[in-house]
Amino acid sequence: MKVFRGFHHPGIAPACAVTIGNFDGVHRGHQAMLALLNSEAQQRGVQSCVLTFEPHPRDYFAALNHQPDLAPARVGTLRDKLTDLANCGAHQTVVLPFNAGLAGRSPQEFVDEVLVSGLGARYVLVGDDFRFGARRAGDYAMLDAAGLASGFDVARMNSYEVHGMRVSSSAVRAALHDGRMQDATNLLGRPYCISGHVVHGRKLGRELGFRTLNLRFSHWKPAASGIFVVRVLGLSEQPLPGVANLGIRPSLDPGDVNGGRVLLETHCLDWPATLGGDGGYGKIVRVELLHKLHDELKYDSLEALQTGIAKDCADARAYFASMHAETHRQTTRDRI
Repeated sequence: MKVFRGFHHPGIAPACAVTIGNFDGVHRGHQAMLALLNSEAQQRGVQSCVLTFEPHPRDYFAALNHQPDLAPARVGTLRDKLTDLANCGAHQTVVLPFNAGLAGRSPQEFVDEVLVSGLGARYVLVGDDFRFGARRAGDYAMLDAAGLASGFDVARMNSYEVHGMRVSSSAVRAALHDGRMQDATNLLGRPYCISGHVVHGRKLGRELGFRTLNLRFSHWKPAASGIFVVRVLGLSEQPLPGVANLGIRPSLDPGDVNGGRVLLETHCLDWPATLGGDGGYGKIVRVELLHKLHDELKYDSLEALQTGIAKDCADARAYFASMHAETHRQTTRDRI
């Protein structure tokens, strides 16, 4: 998949079938839209294109109005969103910076300058609640009329449901906030995961006897936080069981090397010998969050922190043992 920042690039396809949205989490509803988009693009002999925004428009307006609470919690990083879109078969993704210029475009200007001139849209697919343009004045009816005038088809996809639950980024955020990881898995169609380069930290974990792989979550407000049972992919042929802290680490000095940043700190229960003492710095790994143990805790001392981590590791081992036992029982029943 090709990725473009803005649409003023010679490599962008001259014509495309495009869908528009934030695609936070790329959940099962998004996946269904992308499957339809790819089919329509193939029928028309054009590339499929995802048009998305960074930052999230609500992030922009929250900052503009000095009301950070208006910003939505972020399900995934831009890296994970682009990876998921590529896995869904999109040919290209155009990331538009959401700024004052874009926010001030009228619906007709958005159609003329972005969809027609910028992307050469031949087909536009949107969700059932789609709004666009300055003050969200544009709706599906306006887009459909603009398509007739400008020569592109417009389609709308209704809500996608799983077991009677409407699939949406808001529903995924709520599940992650509540620690309902199985519900998040059902909505996403896969375990919730975070990926990125392993970065340097304070090196405190190795002093405590629990070395960690540290990934930065590039948004200040993650949808999930706390201590999780996880699996790490990308370091060996098989996923590695582990336990992780996602958040701001309240027990540590806020002035440390990653102070104030959201980190995912993962300890592999069986540390891979191939990593040596460097801890995989610079490697790209993916961490699946399977089960929430508890919220972040503030410990009064390093000794208390060490004891707390040891308990989390024991609880994570117990979780994997129970999953192994359940899988064994299921396999036995299947054989019978």
